[in-house]
Amino acid sequence: MHLHKYEKIWLTFGVGSLILFLVVLGLSAFAFGHQPPSHMGKVDSQNLDQDPIFSEPGLEQINENTYKATIIAQAFGYSPSRIEVPEGSTVLFQVTSSDVVHSFTIPETNVNFMVTPGHINMAEHTFDEAGEYLVLCNEYCGTGHHYMSMTIEVTSP
Repeated sequence: MHLHKYEKIWLTFGVGSLILFLVVLGLSAFAFGHQPPSHMGKVDSQNLDQDPIFSEPGLEQINENTYKATIIAQAFGYSPSRIEVPEGSTVLFQVTSSDVVHSFTIPETNVNFMVTPGHINMAEHTFDEAGEYLVLCNEYCGTGHHYMSMTIEVTSP
């Protein structure tokens, strides 16, 4: 197979651009500490009531401006269904599912991940504006899927 001089130039340019893009992407991810959402934590989804982390879902204050929200996604709802944090707080979400695949999505934020049974899924978000934030499930989980929501109330100090 014979390649024309211009074809060789464009192929070299295209492959070189791809390699450069992947190197820049990899180095920037390493330099800024980016990593995919963690699925390292495991939990027995059938016995969440006996689990030390998920036996009492709710909100726990870690320090002055940081909270940990332990949440269970289950058929057509989240437990707890409502949490309240002060404005400017950072919330560390740790979420699991007791039955099927769900999602944990807070519209107009960067929080959006799948919740799978047997895995502890985590995300972090700082709530800079007071108001009510709705948490939705974007994964179809059954006939009552459209009822599945939760509220995060961010209060002014």
